[in-house]
This record gives sequence, C-alpha cells and structure tokens, in this order.
Amino acid sequence: MRASPSRPLSRALRAVLAAAAAATATLLPAAPAAAADPVTVAAHTFEDGTAQGWGARGGETVAAVTGEAHGGTGALAATGRTATWQGPVLDVTDLFETGTEYTVSLWARLAEGSAGDTVRLSLERRVDGVTSYSTLGSATATADGWVELTGSHLPAVPADHLGLYVETATVTDGLLIDDVSVTTVPETPIQTDIPSLHEVFPDFATGVAVGPSDLYGERARLLDKHFTSLTPGNALKWDATEPTEGAFRFTDADPVVEYAAAHGMALRGHTLVWHQQTPAWVFLDAEGAPMTPTEENKELLLSRLEAHIRAVAGRYGDAIGVWDVVNEVIDENQADGMRRSRWYEITGLDYIRTAFRVAHEVAPDAELFINDYNTNVPAKRDALAALVSRLRAEGVPIDGVGHQMHINVEWPSVAETEEMLTTFAALGVDQQITEMDVSVYTSAGESFPTPPADRLLAQARQYRAMFDLFTRYGDAISSVTLWGLGDDGTWLDGTRDDAPLLFDDDLQAKSAYWAVVDPAWDGTGTGAPAARCTVTHETVGEWPGSYLAHVTIGNPTDAPVGDWSLTWRPGPGEEVTQVWNGSLSASGGSVTVTAAAWNGTIPPGGSVTFGLITSRTDDGVNHPTYFTLNGSACTTA
Repeated sequence: MRASPSRPLSRALRAVLAAAAAATATLLPAAPAAAADPVTVAAHTFEDGTAQGWGARGGETVAAVTGEAHGGTGALAATGRTATWQGPVLDVTDLFETGTEYTVSLWARLAEGSAGDTVRLSLERRVDGVTSYSTLGSATATADGWVELTGSHLPAVPADHLGLYVETATVTDGLLIDDVSVTTVPETPIQTDIPSLHEVFPDFATGVAVGPSDLYGERARLLDKHFTSLTPGNALKWDATEPTEGAFRFTDADPVVEYAAAHGMALRGHTLVWHQQTPAWVFLDAEGAPMTPTEENKELLLSRLEAHIRAVAGRYGDAIGVWDVVNEVIDENQADGMRRSRWYEITGLDYIRTAFRVAHEVAPDAELFINDYNTNVPAKRDALAALVSRLRAEGVPIDGVGHQMHINVEWPSVAETEEMLTTFAALGVDQQITEMDVSVYTSAGESFPTPPADRLLAQARQYRAMFDLFTRYGDAISSVTLWGLGDDGTWLDGTRDDAPLLFDDDLQAKSAYWAVVDPAWDGTGTGAPAARCTVTHETVGEWPGSYLAHVTIGNPTDAPVGDWSLTWRPGPGEEVTQVWNGSLSASGGSVTVTAAAWNGTIPPGGSVTFGLITSRTDDGVNHPTYFTLNGSACTTA
C-alpha cells in the first residue's frame, strides 16, 4: 500500500508553480514576530521568614533563616543532612505546564565550616509510576560566597510529580539557597499568513519528526499549518519502548499517535530495528553474558526481535501506515555491503527477514520501509539496491526505501540525488525522504558563532534544488519528512549551531523556507519577500451541503495587475460549482478563476472581488490558505 498524501494530487498547481519560476513578481510580506521578554511565574526570597513552599526530601531540616542571605536578610537553610540527595525541594507539579519551557535560577552556598563541593539544581520526575532524575545546573560552592545555579526544563508529557531540589555531589554539609526565580518566555507567534507547505507540495505528504513537547502551543500550530505526516522522532525506538525485557513503555509515543489521529495526519513509525539506541540486554545470552554467534543465541535474539515487533507495531495496528522496519543496515566499505552490527554478527540477514515478516503479520496494511543515510553515495546506493532486490526476490515484504537526506549546503549534487531516485524507481518500490535537514557546515572542523548570511543563502539554494527535484519525481516519492520543526530542536546541535531546518529558533520562516515555497525566488533573497498580492476568502452565507463566499484580491503594489488569474485548491470534500465576476475552470485538485471582461485589471492599491458557491460533504468551511495570482503566491487575510 502506498503511503499517499492526505490531500489529492494537483497537476494544475504544479504547472502554475513551475511556470512561475520565470515570473518577476515575488511573494508574501509576513515579517517574523519579535521574541517576547521573560515572565516570572515564581519568586522566593524568604524575606517573610517562611520556607515559601519548600520542604525537606528526607530527615533533614529545611527552614528560613536570617542574616545569611544572598540578597536582603532572609534565606533558606537545610541542616542535619545525612545524605547528599537531601536538601530543599519545591513541588512544581501544578506550576509547570506541559509544553512550556521554564528556566530556574537560584543562589546557593554551603554552611560555615564546609570545605566545598559541587552543588546541583536537580529535578525529580515521575511519569506513569516511573521516577527519573536529571541535573538542570551545577556549580562549585563553598562557605565563603554564593554561586548561581540555573537550568531549564520543558515538560513533554503530563507528570504525576515534578520536584525541584538542591543537592550536593559528595558532602552532607549544611547548605543554603536564596533568590529563587522561575521564568518562562512567552512563545513567539508563528506566521499564519504564509503558504502552507502541504498546499505548495500536493504531490507528496509533507512530514516532520516530533516529540511530545511539539504537540502544544505555537509548535502545534506550526504542525497543523504546514504538515500532513508525523514521525515520532525517538519515542518508538527500542530504548524508549522496551528499556528492559518485556517491560514496554509508550508514554512518549502515544501522545504523538493520538495527536495525528485527532488532526487527520499520517504517521511514520521509526524504527523497529537499529544498531543504535538498542538496550544492552537485547544482546545478552541466556546466562547474561555478551552473545557470541551461535545457533542458540541466534534463535534467542530473533525471538526477542519478534516479541518486540509484535508488541510495538501490533499495539498501533492501522494507526501507523508506514514503518521504518530496519534502519541503517548498509556499510559500503564491507565486501558484501552489510554493516557489521550485533544484529548481523549473530543472525546474518535473518534479522532483516524476520523483522519484515513479523511487521507484515501484525500490520498487514502498513507500508514497510528499509531506511538508510547517504543513499546518494554510489557505492552505498548500489549495495542497498542489491539487498532490496535480493530480499524482495525471496518474498520479503519490503515496500519502500527511505532516504534520510541529512545533507549540507554543498553536498550532495542534484545529479547524484536524482541518480539515487532513478535507481530505486527501477526496482518498483515506493520512496520517501525520511529525515531531511541541511547543515550550514561543509566539514566537521567548521564552527561559526552565528550561521553567516552566505551560508544561509547557500542553504536556501540547496533546499530549493532538492524540493524542485522531489517535485519532478512526485510520482516516485510519496512523502518528504523534515527532521525537526525548527532550528531550536535539531538533533545536530552540539558544540555548534547547524541551523538546518526551514524555521528558525523561534519557528519563524527562514530564507530556506521562502526558497522552497516561492516560485519566483531568484536565489538571492535572504528573507520574506515583499507582498505582491493579498487574498481574502470570506463566507457570507451557509446552508446544508453548500456555502457562499466572496473572494477579494488586493494589489498592494504601485503597478497594475492585468489579465489576472487566481488559482487555489478547495478544502477536502469541497467543490467550487459556480462563480460570478470571473470565469471558472478546474484541473486535478485545483480551481482557477480568471478575470471577467469588465474587471481584468487590478489597479495599484486596489482590489477586485468575485463570488463563488462551494458544495461540501462536511459541515463547516475549509478556508483555503494558499493562492497564486498569475503564478505568484499571495498573502491570505
């Protein structure tokens, strides 16, 4: 079964976009919104002589004191500590809202007589009965002066308990804290008057990798506006779903699956088998020792694999329409092309055969993929193609090949990528771009304090070239997934800022986004282009099975627009049946209204309005959000 886009194909819209590449008009105003200032949600100075909600974690004493403050006269002291984990704790379960990031800052020092130690600001988190601990910030403290501890936490799923606490690394000396501040930065609103990716690219599903924290606030609004497919980035991997044998956990995966179902989005399951993020117990023999390549160990490992897939893929059934069954199995430097993972060392190719067989048994309607990176590299491409051909000839139910496409501003070339697509198209398998991002760096040794403008422009050109290629191969590619919503959530960031996605740290559209969506982008623009047209789609009457709307086209420029032609795609279940003050035509999933004899020119600063009647199969009105006027996209009001 092909994992088709949730919206119908539109050859007419594709033609409009292609023709517009030669147009001189550019599109869309939509300046990025400014980031907001932090808001304080809690502050504790202990000036009133009370603990202000803080308590003890164990048998120690936690109480307000005077005369030893960081600021003012009051502070909070923990005395009588007998364990390093004991210290002041604050229950923030009801304070911290899911999907909102909080920054905690406080000052700490050790009691008189202490030689010093590392002091940590930590968080205790209990979800579904499982308790975990994390360090938000740490510093070296003494009895001679105060040090600041600071860190952030973003609750991704509802917690049974969240507790902030202060502890030490090795000593049990008394400690003090003061001037506690908990702040959050209001989210920057996303841009709503820009084209939606899924409407610009109707020939394939537009996807994105997400986690539970992406399902709230402005991040969720960005999801809803631009994407039709979700991939739980880490939530379905083995270490997340079965950290210990037979003990399954779906705390992070279930919210993504439920969100997709509620919002009519497709789902890609990633991934059932991988050589990374697999718990160590999987590769231990019956006596608990590391497995060696024996028949007994092969049988045990394959039985564990089957049990895992039956539990994970079987849990979701038809809810997940595509699975990355096996991930990154190719090593082109090996004579046989196979990665020498623990899976391969113990089972040979049988782990791949077993994984696809069992996945097909428990999810018979799902499309099953083999997924890998650098599939554009000729040696790796050919090794993967040979493996897919061999296994399919054996009857292994491989439906598609996933190309991760973690690339950079200079590599790969369009020609190399096109050869990748044609190689697998010849095998008769579906193809999906599964983890796309474009780093601004071209080598491991590069690092910039801030990504330079020329690299961001090169990134935009690379994105444009690749999406143009994907559009040309829309019949061979059923989905394109970006590996993250915005630059603030990329897996690449470590010691440098890769800035690899279409939206920046505040989820605002980058030049790469404009290069992708603007048919008239000329390879030089670094931000939102000037508005060339505006469209308002206003409902003025409704009745069962139909509604009446007025569409107004505005011309904000200082030049007239002649012989206007407006193209868009009606919402699902809708069909434009009648138009006045214009002429109606339709092709594929698109409709076009052209000017009447008496309103063929839109004057500078002026507008024209036409009316239409739309039939519908569902209640409500699906207002279109992507219109092109004479080949250039418009702002929607």
